Amino acid sequence: MRKLLTLTLLLMLTPACLRAQKKEISQARTYIKSGKDYDKAAKLMKELIEKDSASSRNTKAYEIWFEAVKLQYEAGNQKLYLKEKYDTATLYSLTKTMFEILCSLDSVEVLLLGEQQKKGEPRSRKKSAETLDKYRPNLYHGGTHLYKKADYAGAFGYFDAYLAAAGEPMFKAYDYAAKDKKMNDAAFWATACGHRLNDPDRTLRYAPMAEGDTARLRLTLRFEADAYKGREDQEKYVETLRRGMRLYPKYEYFFPRLMDHYTDHNQPDSALNVANEALDLVPDYGLFLYAKSTVLLNMGLNDECIEVSRRLIEQGDTVAEPYFNIATAMLNQIVVLEGKPERDKEAIKTRYEDALPYMERYRALAPDQKKKWAPALYRIYLNLNMGPQFEEIDKVMSEM
Repeated sequence: MRKLLTLTLLLMLTPACLRAQKKEISQARTYIKSGKDYDKAAKLMKELIEKDSASSRNTKAYEIWFEAVKLQYEAGNQKLYLKEKYDTATLYSLTKTMFEILCSLDSVEVLLLGEQQKKGEPRSRKKSAETLDKYRPNLYHGGTHLYKKADYAGAFGYFDAYLAAAGEPMFKAYDYAAKDKKMNDAAFWATACGHRLNDPDRTLRYAPMAEGDTARLRLTLRFEADAYKGREDQEKYVETLRRGMRLYPKYEYFFPRLMDHYTDHNQPDSALNVANEALDLVPDYGLFLYAKSTVLLNMGLNDECIEVSRRLIEQGDTVAEPYFNIATAMLNQIVVLEGKPERDKEAIKTRYEDALPYMERYRALAPDQKKKWAPALYRIYLNLNMGPQFEEIDKVMSEM
């Protein structure tokens, strides 16, 4: 009984709904015919479609909505042609709306075909595709326009629409993925927008396609790595950093972060492997030698640290850290010597003498790093009985 009552109410409402739809459609047509109220017509049809499920399937409403928006576009384009004052961004926005309307119309027609158990293409598909194909470049230009204005969320919307068209059934014949040379470029800008927004999902959505833009591949990989880190996907993060390092070993992003990752996760063996891999790619590169010497120092491999650090100093003596690493490695060796049952005082004294010039050179090159060189020099001067130097460093220590 309840079902029957519901059905009766629906049948009673249907004619009223249809009359309301016809009235609004008629009003929209009147606005269009006026030659000036296109915005009112568009607003009326948009509201009609959004009103309820029945209205959202009214294909005539979509067609009139599109016509109204297209006429707005043409009027604005005419103003630009006549060099009258008009905001170009509005044209881009109208283009995006036209895509949204006709893609929605296509979906509705597919749905209606399914309900009617009919085969074949939606009635409007071919015409819609031909129309939108002409306007599609504006989606790309709208994206670049907003990117320059730092509206990254808005820019992403345009690039997303531009790229998503390649997957729309209505554009199958155009094969944008294979034939459109701007696809990789648009994908890069979409990825850049996601990065600027600190949004991993948007960053990664078109990243595989963006990698096809080989001129900016290192930036794409950088954006991807940041996105994976934001997702806390350590496996993908490290994998992307490694790819980046292999392709661009000297780029300042990949190698340092890879080393930091393994250091932060207490994986010195992995960090040393990365340093060696990097040196295989670019032998004797200063950054890689320094990273390796530091890892060796932290691992307690003092002889190896000293050897690598000296290789680095041979390239030029103006970099401070290799001197610190050598001196610290030598002081570590003294700790080992002092821990033996039979202390070799002469060997210990010799090692202090060896460490002295390196730590003093480090002080000269990095005078602000008092917390690093002052305690070390205090220890060296004390054990070598260097009175005046010890008094000076003792004063420095007391002022820290």
